[in-house]
Amino acid sequence: MAEVSAEARIEAPAEKVWAQLTDWSAYGQWNATHTSFPNGGPAALEVGGTFQENMKLMGFPAEVEWTVEELEPARVLAIRGKGPMAVSVATRYTLTPEGDGATAVRIDGEFTGAAVSLMAGKLKDSATAALNESLRKLAGLVT
Repeated sequence: MAEVSAEARIEAPAEKVWAQLTDWSAYGQWNATHTSFPNGGPAALEVGGTFQENMKLMGFPAEVEWTVEELEPARVLAIRGKGPMAVSVATRYTLTPEGDGATAVRIDGEFTGAAVSLMAGKLKDSATAALNESLRKLAGLVT
């Protein structure tokens, strides 16, 4: 298993960050691993909802079938998916409002499966860099 995380303070209210985070038409503007939604973003964001995403992980294309596991608007979005080579992927976005109108945004990721154990170190480095880049770009879009 490989676990990764990144956190940043974004100078915008949680609702504004959430609106950008869930604007599927602009998802690729900030998400460093996203390449496309082959069938469009999620039609309705709800627990149990599914959607497909094409991504690039460690430079390789990957198709992931996501399921929304947890949803608390402007606070938490947790998704779990199946990727290539029987790899399971989980991503959790947590938004914590701060008293001065800013928001702490944390992204946690998890990769499991036989293929992950072969390249866990490289995957952690690559995914952590992508998460940090994503947070930087997300902050740039909402501030």
